[in-house]
Amino acid sequence: MAFFRKKTTEVQSFAGKPEFIIAGLGNPGKEYEYSRHNAGFLCLDILCNKYGIKTDRVKYRALTCTAMIEGHPCLIMRPQTYMNNSGESIKAAADFYKIPTEKIIVIYDDISLPTGTLRIRKKGSAGGHNGIKSIIWQLNSDVFPRLKIGVSDRKDKDDDLKDYVLGKFSKEDMEVLKKTMEKAVESLKYILDGDTDGAMSRYNG
Repeated sequence: MAFFRKKTTEVQSFAGKPEFIIAGLGNPGKEYEYSRHNAGFLCLDILCNKYGIKTDRVKYRALTCTAMIEGHPCLIMRPQTYMNNSGESIKAAADFYKIPTEKIIVIYDDISLPTGTLRIRKKGSAGGHNGIKSIIWQLNSDVFPRLKIGVSDRKDKDDDLKDYVLGKFSKEDMEVLKKTMEKAVESLKYILDGDTDGAMSRYNG
């Protein structure tokens, strides 16, 4: 993906195991690339281009890379299991590196929030999101920080939900979302430093 091209930071490598997982959710394949359900993948575009990294290593049924993000060793993941089985990929990585759930950060779309809204939470239910439902099931916990990207501007609430989330963003929506996702990436410095409350107070819309 090339959602945001400018690289601004030279990434630092690290030896040893990651401290955090940062996972963006979506569906693999060109046909889904700019769909609403791929907001998590698109946000990882912003993150990867900011730090000059690429998720081009296939591990744990995901496209991955490791990088120092704001001084913390992180595993960056794009699960390739399709949305409904995202938890299988994340659990495999978490088990291998023995990363606790509270250090698994998940970025995904939220149909209940207006397009361009950012909502950060420490924990919570799936809220009808099948990717989060899979993660909660696989980890046996809902205690993991999540960055929710609002994607809802449905005019007709009777529209088929599946068709809507798999639909493409408009050009106008993409401009709004780019700014929101940049804020989401900025918020990671607080979450990684253990100040999720600070991230919530600064960035929640």
